Amino acid sequence: MEQATEVLRYAAFSTTPGGGNPAGVVLDATRLDDALMQAIAADVGYAETVFVTGVAVEGNPRRHRVRFFSPIAEVPFCGHATIALAVALSGRDGTGSFTFDTAVGPVVIETAGQGTAVTARFTSVEPQLAGFPDGILERLLGLLGVVRDDLDPGYPPMVAFAGNWHPILVFADRTTFDSFVFDPAPLRALMDDQHWAGTVTTLCATGPGEFDSRNLFPVGTITEDPATGSAAASFGGYLRLLSLVELPARVVVHQGSHVGRPSVLTVEVPLLGGIIVSGDAVEIS
Repeated sequence: MEQATEVLRYAAFSTTPGGGNPAGVVLDATRLDDALMQAIAADVGYAETVFVTGVAVEGNPRRHRVRFFSPIAEVPFCGHATIALAVALSGRDGTGSFTFDTAVGPVVIETAGQGTAVTARFTSVEPQLAGFPDGILERLLGLLGVVRDDLDPGYPPMVAFAGNWHPILVFADRTTFDSFVFDPAPLRALMDDQHWAGTVTTLCATGPGEFDSRNLFPVGTITEDPATGSAAASFGGYLRLLSLVELPARVVVHQGSHVGRPSVLTVEVPLLGGIIVSGDAVEIS
């Protein structure tokens, strides 16, 4: 299966193969059906694999139709796989602007640099914000073994969207943030029940405009995601929609240290429009 289809592997939001979030990249999936893409994603085993299912949309050689699959299901959007695909395409087609037609709409991504030092930045779809349904926040906190008083009162718990829906929980105390544990199976069940295709995004402020993040994503052998572009975009939208930053703003999110794959995501929050997330990506040998 994987031998018949070339799968590239990139670590996104890192300058080294041992950091960031690994993504599978299939540059030509035009002849693959849904079942085969799902099987390839399961075989690769990364949080997501991205597939280019249509090339040169409307005659534009830098516009492609793409789809994202986790090991168990298709997901509407994946930020780190978007970064990985853009860097891979830059190596083949040159740096500059690309447009990816995704299930949530067109995503524009810019790349710059040369050789192995290419940085990509995507602009998300328009962010949205919603409250938790009755009783769901309490269920989620219970699964993490924490209570409402463990959260930072300056950052109200909400569910944010910029491609995927992500619950946003900001902890007040670094020790609680670092030490909470969870059982993957019931958390996965709650996420599926609530149609949260993204991660459960937990954060802790570490300084002005700086946050550490743990993104819970129980799927297959994975429990926490090392770098989550869609969560970073959703968090940027959350900050803007709740007026928690002075616009335009720049926020740096550090993620992955809890699972041994440190990553850095830069989030630009403009006055209007989509949230911009940028980072590096490097091919995994």
